[in-house]
Amino acid sequence: MAELLWIDNSLWVWTNPTGVGIYDFDFRSFLPCRQPWERPQEVTAVGRCGAFDDYSSDYDRLLGDGIRLINNPQQHEKASELSQWYPLLEERTPRSRVYQETPSGAAVAESFQFPVFVKGSRQTSRHQKSLSIAHSPAEFDQVMKRYASDSILNWQSVVVREFVALRPVEKNSQGRIDSSFEFRTFWWKGQLVGAGRYWWEGCVYQWSDPERTDALRLAESAARVMDVPLLVIDLAMTMNGEWIVIECNDGQESGCAGVSPISLWQNILEIERS
Repeated sequence: MAELLWIDNSLWVWTNPTGVGIYDFDFRSFLPCRQPWERPQEVTAVGRCGAFDDYSSDYDRLLGDGIRLINNPQQHEKASELSQWYPLLEERTPRSRVYQETPSGAAVAESFQFPVFVKGSRQTSRHQKSLSIAHSPAEFDQVMKRYASDSILNWQSVVVREFVALRPVEKNSQGRIDSSFEFRTFWWKGQLVGAGRYWWEGCVYQWSDPERTDALRLAESAARVMDVPLLVIDLAMTMNGEWIVIECNDGQESGCAGVSPISLWQNILEIERS
């Protein structure tokens, strides 16, 4: 059941459990929470209720109840849609193109060398390798046939990205993209509040202090350009040792991956208290 919590007299959170372990956080068990009988006519809150079906509509509905989500609809789009964030971070991320109409493999070959990375404008389909990497125009055409019937991808615009070899962590079974040296970072009003490995299952990996410093320098510059109150930036190291931005997301909808959720929320609260 969705509820509005006032956490440590510092932060409003509109929360509703999703049943997904890396997303849900039991605020009541770890942080001082209450539900005041009386509250201001309007509060600004973080939404932690999973992916929104229609963010603009949900934003307006909650606003009618006096709850203003921390990211407005324009900021949500900027963080979530590659077509919105890519122009801002073009020099920090692999070359990409958004196709409003489903392209053919031949058309893609006019702009990219194969192999290419394929995704929806917002996300992949559970990191399935067979839906994410095409090695030839013919294979790309087969991917597009499956794309059209995939429940996660069929409503998204097609994104083709330059295939960049990433530093490997481990090969994965069951058809998932191989794990790379990739990290998730959370940013609250431009300040780092959480960082951890993206692939939280399987082989444990960690960055060195110099690697972390270089990665966060890139992420901080990207967060400054993006200027979204609660933002996620995913980073990866290439085989050449260069850090690149892999993806951005609205932090309200993002799972914690290898980021400590307790530290994440404590860091946000510390900023709000100060």
